[in-house]
Amino acid sequence: MFLAQEVIRKKRDAIDLSDSDIQQFVSGICDESVSEGQIAALAMAVYFQGMSAREKTALTVAMRDSGDVMDWSQENLNGPVLDKHSTGGVGDVVSLMLGPVVAACGGYVPMISGRGLGHTGGTLDKFDAIPGYQTTPDNQRFRDTVKQAGVAIIGQTGRLAPADSRFYATRDITATVESIPLITASILAKKLAEGLDGLVMDVKSGNGAFMSTHEKSRELAQSLVGVGSELGVKTTALITDMNEPLASAAGNSVEVQLAVDYLTGKHRDPRLHQVTKALSAELLVSGKLADTAEAAETMVENVLQNGRAAECFGKMVRALGGPGDFLERSGQHLPKASLVKPLITPAEYHGQYLSAVDTRELGMAVVCLGGGRRKADDRLDLSVGITDILTRGKKVESGTVLATIHASNETGWREAAERVLSALTFSADKSEKTAVIYERIAGETK
Repeated sequence: MFLAQEVIRKKRDAIDLSDSDIQQFVSGICDESVSEGQIAALAMAVYFQGMSAREKTALTVAMRDSGDVMDWSQENLNGPVLDKHSTGGVGDVVSLMLGPVVAACGGYVPMISGRGLGHTGGTLDKFDAIPGYQTTPDNQRFRDTVKQAGVAIIGQTGRLAPADSRFYATRDITATVESIPLITASILAKKLAEGLDGLVMDVKSGNGAFMSTHEKSRELAQSLVGVGSELGVKTTALITDMNEPLASAAGNSVEVQLAVDYLTGKHRDPRLHQVTKALSAELLVSGKLADTAEAAETMVENVLQNGRAAECFGKMVRALGGPGDFLERSGQHLPKASLVKPLITPAEYHGQYLSAVDTRELGMAVVCLGGGRRKADDRLDLSVGITDILTRGKKVESGTVLATIHASNETGWREAAERVLSALTFSADKSEKTAVIYERIAGETK
């Protein structure tokens, strides 16, 4: 007979759980025979005692199989099914470009994304800024869009890894979100339910990441790669910098516009381009669409240059209910803030260099503008955000714009301006540039 309290006791006492223990506990989460208190107790026990590689794999499988697992074999796709996941950051708009880029190179990307969490932006919130775009289409429309456009970026349905929804909600209110075994199972359960051939993880590290130290980021990356590979999906990870925003914009509508500008070649932030290209290349190699990373990066540059990546993005938007002319007229379709005004460098900093950025604080400036959530049911102002964010190492003079703030009113603008200014550190000496991509981690697929 299954007793949830016995599973909790075993983990509390640092005894490894059997596959059956884990499977039955997850089943209990789904049918609600396991209480919220018992979920919280197991989460806390795992937080302190950890999990072996086998336990993490068993938990991932049980959560993945708690709902639908996609099978693309009936669709007769002529390329691999690929996806990426980011652990979250500020100005992290990579998904909006990577999906179309990989699709243009011959892959198929059924990307199931989430909403913003804390100071980080959410991919789905960005797409909500596109009029008519359906982030929760029915299953057939989702499949059709993947076939026709090569990419569909949508939200999690109730039938995909449903155990994770209840488990995560309890972790969120019991201070156990940061547990690496539980993060691993939560991310991979949803991603592996997509029926993937290859997966790349973008694990952020720095003051704007959930994992602020490189050691913790590496531990998470190794865990994700190990479990994903054990379960037969070619999985790699890049540890990337989040000690400043990845892009020059943060916010929902403004990041969508930045993605359009990137895909159409109007403007590409160097740091953002480096990460997007590298992650895309990982997937092209994993999916055997390219033999080497160098060849894959050339493919990425080609589909950006010839417009095929932008075309895939436009097809996806149209197939999921958005405007047919979105690429050409994004500026007319996207919501705009009532007040758009630059933040000019105060005189006391003239002649100095921007030496450090509190990236989390910049993200919180967007939250305070109304572009992020203070609580789960908050309604977002999709028009607000920050653009023209100055990069580290730049010298500031009279008239230098630190950022342009998009606000709904003057009060909001001033509050955000104070936060942005408090997030920036200036010094007389120019700081050395740091790497954008710290490390690559790969595993052996079974």
